[in-house]
Amino acid sequence: MDIWPPCPAPFNLAHHVLAASAARLPDKSALQIVTPTGAERWSYARLEAAVRGCGTGLLALGLEPGDRVLMRLGNGVAFPVLFLGAIAAGLVPVPTNAALTTAEIGRMAAVIGPKLIVADAGVALPDPLPCAVVMAERLAQWEALPPCDWAMGDPERLAYAVFTSGTSGRAMAVGHAHRAIWARGMMHQGWEGLGESDRLLHAGAMNWTYTLGTGLMDPWTLGATALIPAAGVKVEALPLLLKRFDATIFAAAPGVVRQMLRAPLPPLPKLRHALVAGEAMPAALARDWHEKTGTGVYEALGMSECSTFVSASPRRPAPEGAAGYAQDGRRVTVLDAEEGAGVLAVHRSDPGLMLGYLGDEAATAARYRGEWFVTGDMVRMAPDGAITYLGRGDEMMNAGGYRVSPLEVEAAFAGLAEVAVTEIEVKAGVRVIGGFYVGDASEAEMQARAEERLARWKQPRLWVRLDALPRNANNKLNRRALVALYAERGRP
Repeated sequence: MDIWPPCPAPFNLAHHVLAASAARLPDKSALQIVTPTGAERWSYARLEAAVRGCGTGLLALGLEPGDRVLMRLGNGVAFPVLFLGAIAAGLVPVPTNAALTTAEIGRMAAVIGPKLIVADAGVALPDPLPCAVVMAERLAQWEALPPCDWAMGDPERLAYAVFTSGTSGRAMAVGHAHRAIWARGMMHQGWEGLGESDRLLHAGAMNWTYTLGTGLMDPWTLGATALIPAAGVKVEALPLLLKRFDATIFAAAPGVVRQMLRAPLPPLPKLRHALVAGEAMPAALARDWHEKTGTGVYEALGMSECSTFVSASPRRPAPEGAAGYAQDGRRVTVLDAEEGAGVLAVHRSDPGLMLGYLGDEAATAARYRGEWFVTGDMVRMAPDGAITYLGRGDEMMNAGGYRVSPLEVEAAFAGLAEVAVTEIEVKAGVRVIGGFYVGDASEAEMQARAEERLARWKQPRLWVRLDALPRNANNKLNRRALVALYAERGRP
């Protein structure tokens, strides 16, 4: 295992992402928001100007270093401009999914205590508002402002936060240090196979840490070009975009790859390989991708708390069925191994590891066992270090790449029905959230409640009414039994 060099100091995440590439390649295309009919193009010089102008605009509002900025933006260039602009100025952006409901974003705002919200029109905001709101179109005016100074400092200080759902069902804010971007250097060859000449097309929404890191910041750190489909572009259009815009690397969740392969693909002569993360990829899907594109597809394991740390790569493919190997510079182990399987853990010295859950020291401490951060993912490690993912040990669900707590989903139906949810495999390689309930409500009423209180990816995709929920001898809900019940009974 190679030892990854320590992060330099003083340091600023946004400076590391943009400054060198903008100075060296000012006229090169840094970002293209692509559609089947064209693209919105941003050079490195313009992107840096927009980011640093945004920093100036934010500070002019009276914000101070360390203040938190809640982001309520969709899939447009304003998203990375605000994210990096806030960090450049020493502020702490908190990206969120634009599809969250008023109740959901209100709970998140209460956790982080924002001093400013920046929002697209029509996006749900906390009620009542905890602070001032700036509409996204104002960011375009800030591009012409004088550039802010890069706020250099300790690489251990808080840079940004992202939300994940813990096993308690509460939205938990994962705080990351500026050094997190330095740690991503281990992925450039340990997973992505990424270089300056690449054109990487990522199919995810910008608020997803997978897109934000692999789709935007990693290409910009290396001087490559990031290609992002515009809002509203359908999965069926992605093969055309890959071909038309000469993508050399494609990144997506396995579910997106599966949808793409349902139709014939055009020749993709410039494509070298694909990257997948967010959920486990079946071996059959990887074989299908290779047969239809002639390129490899490389998987990574990661989480909001540590991004990716185990992966396959072009220089070290994984054996079939395995996710990959610990990236060079990473220290991982398998705890509590029985019959070769145990819980994957990452050493607490990993520079990509979170600072902690904001405002919840107890939850942070609970994730550690001595020197190891316990991921909760069940794996098997082969003698050569290849790691095979076996599932989540904490009953967390994974819907389209988003980790979802069953407790959070179940709480949305309080007063309407007694509900339990879990992941259900509806066909080979396709898993959805299944809802099981006891009560007199109709399926339509259950779905209406879900749409009212839960973002789309958290909503159950199927419903089964039961006489009673399965419980163990201690009267604890047995979610694993729900899978067997569905297999036995299916939909009524």
